[in-house]
Amino acid sequence: VWPSSRSLPPPPLGPRSRGGALERKPLVGGESLGFGPQGTHPNDLHLRSSAWPAYFDPNWPQEIEETIQIPNNGSAPLIVDVQVFVSNVFNVDILRYTVSSMLLLRLSWLDTRLAWNAGGHPRRAVTLPWDSLWTPGLTIREALWVDWQDQSLRARVDPDGHVDLYLALTTETNCDFELLHFPRDQSDCNLSFYAFSNSALELEFRAHAVNEIVSVKREYVVRDLKTQVPAQQLVPCFQVTLRLENTALKAIIALLVPGEALLLADICGGLLPLRAAERIAYKVTLLLGYLVFHSSLVQALPSSSSCNPLLIYYFTVLLLLLFVSTMETVLLAALLARGNLRAKSGPSPAPRGEQQDHGDSEPNPEGAPRAKGSRRSLAEAADRVFFLAYVVGVVCSQFFFIGLWMWATCKSDPAPGKAVPHGGRPRL
Repeated sequence: VWPSSRSLPPPPLGPRSRGGALERKPLVGGESLGFGPQGTHPNDLHLRSSAWPAYFDPNWPQEIEETIQIPNNGSAPLIVDVQVFVSNVFNVDILRYTVSSMLLLRLSWLDTRLAWNAGGHPRRAVTLPWDSLWTPGLTIREALWVDWQDQSLRARVDPDGHVDLYLALTTETNCDFELLHFPRDQSDCNLSFYAFSNSALELEFRAHAVNEIVSVKREYVVRDLKTQVPAQQLVPCFQVTLRLENTALKAIIALLVPGEALLLADICGGLLPLRAAERIAYKVTLLLGYLVFHSSLVQALPSSSSCNPLLIYYFTVLLLLLFVSTMETVLLAALLARGNLRAKSGPSPAPRGEQQDHGDSEPNPEGAPRAKGSRRSLAEAADRVFFLAYVVGVVCSQFFFIGLWMWATCKSDPAPGKAVPHGGRPRL
């Protein structure tokens, strides 16, 4: 029995201490043991040192030091069960290839050094500060930054030494989005958790994921969630894979609708007569407006070293169609104007009597001689043929793009670390 006149010194802090370490109060009445203000054990609990684990005995400083080391599981590695609760996925940035998420990890393992006799001390569990015992140190390989919520974090210990630890974190990680079919794209984003402080012979993870996302009112939604333990790793690790799907509503409204509207407006502009001066102004205005739209579109769409979005090529084809249509209008209008100038300067002056007869007839506002009957000029006939061919070409391009969208695939080039792993010379 511990003497009541002696105060127990607090155990040393672990290397990842964040404050709030375990404190021991002086014993009252010779047998009661209590913890500091952050503890959960009442002072009226009567314990005997023969049944309480040696970790709490001040006469065993060596045992206190050993609790910071990984528990020994013999020749087999220590098994740590991991439950990954994904509570939120937000701020999916395809331009920076990043995704932010909120997760909760439940880590469970067996540490027999913390076990005690449940018959002598009938308590279901105790809670300990997480930095006063061994816990696996985790690092996310794809993370740009991680915010671990570790204030006043505590681990739950059962009488048999079973430890449960909950870790909440918010992180922004890199994700290799597959954007060939943007804005109807699906991508797998990985979060690889590594325990660099231990080897694969000492520690092994068994992980599974739970989807707790309840909000779907955002552009990207989680369609699938799975975990796996990669084989043949030098250090213990497990991987969480998020399958993200784009709802495409924002991209359709902001990109596809304006592009299709400009193309339809250009087709309607071909119905204006070639002799009308407003047709050239109309075509040039559409082309300039689409150039402004295309410049902002290039900044809004992501680029890739392997598979660029099909929309980049689609909107480039639309730009070429508008350019060809505008140039056709300008060239044929110039040809028509040259013909009118030659017609005015070509004929010799007519006699006075013929001029008087022409003066009584209807004036020709264009100043050009009339063709025989209803035969159109060469420029107008060429414009009519081009208009029909242009409509057919636009319709065929739309069907071709739809087929390309449905059946086209693109296999990204392997990363240098995967093509030639373990520090090999990357392929350029």
